[in-house]
Amino acid sequence: MKILVVNSGSSSLKFQLFKVPDLRVQDLRVLAVGLIEQINGKNSSAHLQCFDGDGDRKEEIERGEAVGDHSEAVRMMQEMLCESGMMCDFDELAAIGHRVVHGGELFHDPTLITGKVIQGIEELIPLAPLHNPANLIGIREAARHAGDIPQVAVFDTAFHRTIPPHAYLYALPYELYEREKVRRYGFHGISHGYVSRRAAEYFDRPLAQLNIITLHLGNGVSAAAIKGGRCVDTSMGMTPLEGLIMGTRCGDLDPAILFYLGRETGMSMADLDNLLNKESGLKGICGRSDMRTITEMAEQGDEQAGLALTMFCYRLKKYIGAYLAVLGRVDCIVFTGGIGENSPVVRRLCCEGLEAAGIVLDEQGNLEKLDGINPVHSPESRVALLVVATDEEREIASQTLRVISRVINGG
Repeated sequence: MKILVVNSGSSSLKFQLFKVPDLRVQDLRVLAVGLIEQINGKNSSAHLQCFDGDGDRKEEIERGEAVGDHSEAVRMMQEMLCESGMMCDFDELAAIGHRVVHGGELFHDPTLITGKVIQGIEELIPLAPLHNPANLIGIREAARHAGDIPQVAVFDTAFHRTIPPHAYLYALPYELYEREKVRRYGFHGISHGYVSRRAAEYFDRPLAQLNIITLHLGNGVSAAAIKGGRCVDTSMGMTPLEGLIMGTRCGDLDPAILFYLGRETGMSMADLDNLLNKESGLKGICGRSDMRTITEMAEQGDEQAGLALTMFCYRLKKYIGAYLAVLGRVDCIVFTGGIGENSPVVRRLCCEGLEAAGIVLDEQGNLEKLDGINPVHSPESRVALLVVATDEEREIASQTLRVISRVINGG
């Protein structure tokens, strides 16, 4: 029995195939991991990695032909999976799980996809104009190829549904929330939820007994304050632009800057949107958005790269401090995402100066690279510091499995 996870972007299709022995058992084993990039472009590329039952890499398949649209991408996905021997027909699937970025206030849980659900995701497009349309393309194309195979939408905002009104509302006229749904929604929820549960497994304690700060650090960056297993605050807002400094997004800033730039430079709304989302953040400070490159440049004495690195970690430290105040007691801080899992420098700079708050990094342990969960705190630290590898596709597959199991059991 197999479950396919699809994460459809505007010009990409990421997918992962899992084997599960029984719909009632959360024993998901990865069979294949694939990525098709630059859909609608001349330089399309496709890559598939296959694994045996023990998780060892078995085979790799690459293709370089042009992929005109997502329909062709789904067909190529099926062809590559068939060529590998992992899946030749959609009928082999128990279900397909999809990542959907924005669920707004309509969707708080993973949901079996129906016509009504698709309509709801369409209605939320104004809140996520770059993401939800691409997610819908993946859903529709998968349905067209897979027929009656059940599909499940897993929403990136759903984990943050427990944030209380005093934390998710903005100090704007309340009618803007009532009429236009202007509020903080938060993102990266699939990752925050997954790594917080993994942290609870590490402690061998119920998640409901723990207070955790999770830091998802990738090209997109967000923090979450999790109290007794429930998210009570997060750094991203109505859109993924708010909060921490990111690869190309500015994060928090004085909103009057927009009025100033519009007035003084004549920049349009589209210009400002592009500036804040695609030309700011790390890229805006030093011209690069990849933290690996920035760290190397900083170590070689590049002042702008050093400034970008310092700004990035300073903002993170401020959010850690804020969430220490929000939670009162913190059992654990989790670093995850490409930067969180792989940058000892960022982890060190984030923790420097927080010893009085009980946060003490183990300098040597911080340099070690382990699979799964890696503790990097010193023995005298009152707060555990964990590096946890995130796995959003596994989490989507797991939630899809739970939804399908309930449907089969009539729940």
